[in-house]
Amino acid sequence: MEKVGSGYADYFALIFFILCGVVLVSSFKSLLILFLGIEIISIPLYILTGSDKKNLRSNEASLKYFLLGSFSTGILLMGIALMYGSLGTFSTTGVNFLPEGTKPSVLLVAGMLMLFFAMSFKVSAVPFHFWTPDVYDGAPTVFTSFMATIVKAAVFIAFIRLFDESFGAMQSQWQLMVAVIITATLLVGNITAVFQQSVKRMLAYSSISQAGFMLFAVFAMNTDAKEGLILYAAAYSLATIGIFAVLNKLSDYSFDGFNGLAKEQPLLAGTAVVFLLSLAGIPLTAGFLSKFYMLKAALATGKFMWLVIFAVLMAAVSVFYYFRVIQAMYFKEPQKPIQVSASASFKTGLVIVALLIIILGINPGLLIRWLYF
Repeated sequence: MEKVGSGYADYFALIFFILCGVVLVSSFKSLLILFLGIEIISIPLYILTGSDKKNLRSNEASLKYFLLGSFSTGILLMGIALMYGSLGTFSTTGVNFLPEGTKPSVLLVAGMLMLFFAMSFKVSAVPFHFWTPDVYDGAPTVFTSFMATIVKAAVFIAFIRLFDESFGAMQSQWQLMVAVIITATLLVGNITAVFQQSVKRMLAYSSISQAGFMLFAVFAMNTDAKEGLILYAAAYSLATIGIFAVLNKLSDYSFDGFNGLAKEQPLLAGTAVVFLLSLAGIPLTAGFLSKFYMLKAALATGKFMWLVIFAVLMAAVSVFYYFRVIQAMYFKEPQKPIQVSASASFKTGLVIVALLIIILGINPGLLIRWLYF
């Protein structure tokens, strides 16, 4: 973080504010608290994205994020206003959003759609994903890893709480829409990632495809979905932070920049393999079980079998671009000498993260049981 720019201490203050927002969006009982939480998360992120002031791509990414984020916030507020007009309250608990035997009002449906679109933007689901590649690519890598993991996991928890507590009775109305969004997100995220030449940009599109899998929790909204979301958030966050940490040590973010890394830094390459295998969903990693939980949750609904088959096919496609990095590290010669300096504490941290991924892949109950105690 010291290398990003001036104001090193300010970064900690901004990250603290983001974490306060994370607490709010994961524990809200009012739509206003949800709005405040999302804003407390978003505004510091706009600043962190553009914190590398001398980098034009960082400045551009910050402006794009700010403009599109402000637009999505307007949609969120409009949705909350329509919900208030329909129900007369901002509360999401103890309110019967849809009494039995009644049809949802036009205001309620419109408010739900706007809330859904705004939350889809925040988790970078297609077709609300256009900001993601540019922002992830332009932001300093250390902040990209933060917004791609902690922030995304928190907003998904808010997403599932909102639709479970508020719109659970209307599931038949929005389930098909979620299935279509999942299909588009998996397709666009995976297919576009295949054609990327920058590993950082590939990870941005990979993050979009991972959001598609996490949306299965919203689609299914059962016990397996909630357990799976907790496991998926942990597995995805650990693996993504790990691979971004390795990426941050390299000067070249292209696939060629990874050429021959296994010979120069075998430990970094070995841990990177674990992170990539987890993101690809290979057995014995937490990524495999988290994808399994999501697909199991979708199957338990008894609807849209084609969606599960399509998700498996897209998971197979994702293996291709993750393995391109592994191929570069182990089977290609570097075009120029790789100079990577990694301290003993940095390597120890990577090994611990890799071990956590493997442990959760073997015994996910270590994490899931905390839901019930």
